Amino acid sequence: MDAKKYSFITIATYGFVLFSPLFFQRFFNAGQSQIIQLTTLAYFLGAVLMIVYRYKSQLFKIENKQKSWVLAGLIGLVGIPVSLILQVAILQIEQHLLGQTAASQNTENIVQLIMNNMVFILATTIAGPIMEEFVFRRAIFGALEIKFGFWIPTLISSLLFAFAHNDGHYLLYAGLGFLFCGMYRYSGRIWTSMITHVGMNLLVVITQLALQSK
Repeated sequence: MDAKKYSFITIATYGFVLFSPLFFQRFFNAGQSQIIQLTTLAYFLGAVLMIVYRYKSQLFKIENKQKSWVLAGLIGLVGIPVSLILQVAILQIEQHLLGQTAASQNTENIVQLIMNNMVFILATTIAGPIMEEFVFRRAIFGALEIKFGFWIPTLISSLLFAFAHNDGHYLLYAGLGFLFCGMYRYSGRIWTSMITHVGMNLLVVITQLALQSK
């Protein structure tokens, strides 16, 4: 599978998964709890399909010089606290220079859905980040990097990543996008940024759930 076909089918799959709750609501006449369960299933199906696409596609230019699996995994683990520190730093900039609040509507909505049905935590902390890495880092950044180098694809991918979350914290998500792109490029393995993304989401969601339960 060449880069163009891979990118198209990966992004299309992501789109179908994102809009799956509307499909379940309209055609299955499902209640909220059922929609959450079906959506979680759709997230995991989407993630599995993207893993299959990855191994059916050609290696991108960025993946020609890959770090060892052990080093790539270690970089991913180290990236978890780095991503959390980066979030704190960017949130401070947003608060003091842009006048934004630290609260994230996107995170609050996710936490509320998880509290309604705990199974959704699997979608938001595992399947969701896996899909986002395949879409924004590999299908968009990785494919564009073949022709345009690092900076322009990183900017495009990170801005799209920020707009996709659509909760006003565009600088925050764009900054994280830059970090994930850099990790992917350095290791040559998409799994590196994926480990960081999953770990970051898991810690953020668990922290928010703990605060909500008090």
